[in-house]
Amino acid sequence: MLSILDRYFLRELGTTIGATVIVLLVIMAGTTFAHVLEQVAKGSFPASVMFQVLGLNMVDTMSSMIPLAGFLGVLQTFGRMYRESEMHVLASSGMGMGGQLRPMAIVTVILLVAVSAVSMWLGPLSSRTSDNLVAAANRSVIAAGLDAGRFTELPGKGGIILVDTLSRDGQQLGRTFIAAERTNRDGSLVMKMATGQHGHLYSNSDSSDRYLALYDGWQYEIPLGADNWRRMQYERNDSALSAVQSDDEEDPIHNLNMVDLLHNTTPDARAEFAWRTVVPLMTLALLMLAMPLSKQTPREPRYGRLLIAVLGFFLYYNLLELCRGQLAKGHWHHATPMWLLSMALFVFAAWNFRSQYTARAPRKARA
Repeated sequence: MLSILDRYFLRELGTTIGATVIVLLVIMAGTTFAHVLEQVAKGSFPASVMFQVLGLNMVDTMSSMIPLAGFLGVLQTFGRMYRESEMHVLASSGMGMGGQLRPMAIVTVILLVAVSAVSMWLGPLSSRTSDNLVAAANRSVIAAGLDAGRFTELPGKGGIILVDTLSRDGQQLGRTFIAAERTNRDGSLVMKMATGQHGHLYSNSDSSDRYLALYDGWQYEIPLGADNWRRMQYERNDSALSAVQSDDEEDPIHNLNMVDLLHNTTPDARAEFAWRTVVPLMTLALLMLAMPLSKQTPREPRYGRLLIAVLGFFLYYNLLELCRGQLAKGHWHHATPMWLLSMALFVFAAWNFRSQYTARAPRKARA
């Protein structure tokens, strides 16, 4: 049964960590949204799935965001209590070290479960879902910007297209009209138009190029400013739509689940597996380090220790990324340096935690 103080600490920790998560989400959303817009502009995926991809990418970044949010949240919560002398009042009323450790242990367990679930399962799942969503959208004529019943700009071709009906998956078209202006080799302009009773969208084997096939229609070539136009009847007429540009930052290894990573012996797989298993240990070490680091006097700068903590976090995080990069490139054949770095932080946090919370209080001088 939780006491009143336990609930108070949990409420303060939960509120601060939650607010920190929201702030970090807003910051990361801006960066991720800019990246998504860049990929849309490149043609890697259509704008119709932009916000779904953005949301899934945000879920994938939570494995790095949760440790930082927990670290900063604990620092701010206990730092405020020390600055406002709440800790001294609670200590004088008989609250011992266990008064802080019980709610802190609950918060630590919750954060460890959350970061483990995201790094080992939810993050790769969201990445796979995003890739499948983009692949399905690129195969759809709806994703190419077409809509039934209105004239639409032909993607990447500088013309217009009109369809009267469209299937729900965007693959099958009803009666279709296409018009585009082209320049011949001699510099003359030609208006090309095509009609079809029905059509369908298809792509090549790697889904990088999309084509629109029309059936049972007519094609017209009308030179602008001349009268030597041509009309041809056809059974099938194929037109190329805009090509799908590949995303240079795609990481198929990141989409694998933990079982597949264990059976994969490539350097990228070893680096990904090491990263996923190190993140929970990193979270535990940061939370242990946050409690003694938050102890400060009212005269200390309010955000002094917070700034030091943020700089230390990014230094440690970049060192882990450096180890991960060496593993992925095959320069290292095992993740021992990565684990040694994580264990070093954990041992330092445990030693600092023990020295801060087991030190004896100085004896009062006799009158």
